[in-house]
Amino acid sequence: MDDLDLELQGVEVIQDTVQRLLYRVKDEHNRTNRSLATICMVPGTLRDLSPSSFNPRVVSIGPLHREDENVQAFEGRKADYLVNLMRRINSPQEEILKSCAEMVHALMEQIKAWYVWKKTYSDTEIAEMMVMDACFILEFIFWFSEFDKSYPGHFFLTQSVIYDLVLLENQIPFFILNEIFQCTILKFDLEASLIKLCYRVLAFLNIFRADIKIINISISSTPHILGLLHESYKPQNNVTSVYIPSIIHPAIDLYRAGVNFKPNQNPKWMMGMEVYLHRCIPCFFGSWRKATLRLPVLSVHEFTELVLRNLIAYEQSGQTRNYVTSYVIAMGMLVNTQEDVAQLVESKVLVNSIGSNEEAANMINNMCKEVACLEFFYEQQLETLTMYYNGYWPKKISWLRKTYFSSPWNMIALFAGIILFAVTILQTIFTIKSAGNK
Repeated sequence: MDDLDLELQGVEVIQDTVQRLLYRVKDEHNRTNRSLATICMVPGTLRDLSPSSFNPRVVSIGPLHREDENVQAFEGRKADYLVNLMRRINSPQEEILKSCAEMVHALMEQIKAWYVWKKTYSDTEIAEMMVMDACFILEFIFWFSEFDKSYPGHFFLTQSVIYDLVLLENQIPFFILNEIFQCTILKFDLEASLIKLCYRVLAFLNIFRADIKIINISISSTPHILGLLHESYKPQNNVTSVYIPSIIHPAIDLYRAGVNFKPNQNPKWMMGMEVYLHRCIPCFFGSWRKATLRLPVLSVHEFTELVLRNLIAYEQSGQTRNYVTSYVIAMGMLVNTQEDVAQLVESKVLVNSIGSNEEAANMINNMCKEVACLEFFYEQQLETLTMYYNGYWPKKISWLRKTYFSSPWNMIALFAGIILFAVTILQTIFTIKSAGNK
């Protein structure tokens, strides 16, 4: 082989390397773009902790769970909802569907960019999917906002559909929902608002006892129904955050140190926590204060974990700030054991409807595993509680209550010891008096 052949072979090798590098750069670029999509599968690290929190039970919305076996039975029923929606409009059904289809095809590229697709669909299939799913959602929430009885069927079906609508992997873009809304419901109800129409569904999904507020939420800031619920949990004003949160003692220890837990009445932020120090009494070893931690009243039921995990997964995708993640981390610090849950339940800041306090404690503790919290919104409150707890009197009171008053047996032993000590003193006094009289 002469030098020319060797030189040509070297050029081919270099060219092949360049092409492979270009292919990888293009592939990674496309993969990065896909990862920035709004609706995608939840990362395996989060999904594996609770798969049932992310899989639809009854109805598939969008493309990601379209092929799941358990949702196939309901696919045929979507057409019934579409027909019922069409009947509300005083226009030919074909004309309405045509306007919906034209609108979806005009937004096809935006729709495609909205998903990380598991399967390739034609434009016609995507358009049919968007129109059918949007009409189903609109008819369902319109009915649910208007009537008190379950949709023909069963309450548990209605409940399952509502919780399916809040799954991160089970969404359609809100701008599509809004466009179909304008082509349908707005035709027979000129004063209707899509966000207001969703209010009752949001209220059903709400895991706090305070009322949902949707006053300042706009269509443009809402990516999907899950995002709409998240918007309702955002603070209306800016809240300061830190990167690494402080660590506080669990609820039972704080209670023993003199911290009272109370519901947060009329909070500025639905998930807001506030600390109050009061009853300042001077004494030799420093000031004795009582502390009150006001918390949002959390309702723990069989779907609380599902709602929280999907909100957290949405935040972990980097599309919004970590308000819910921050709240759950703070609650995870307060709750270590069933004793902590029992104390919060007794203080009326937690409503436990899932059975044992241990089960509720495990749910709260496991919620933020494999979760990164890049901003924490309760640092000031935690610092105030830590400073209070580390004071002279709270520490001593906490130790006394933990040592002598943590159980009935400890209290019995303490009082028995006191009585024995008193009897011994009296016996000694009488002995001394008797000896003096002699």
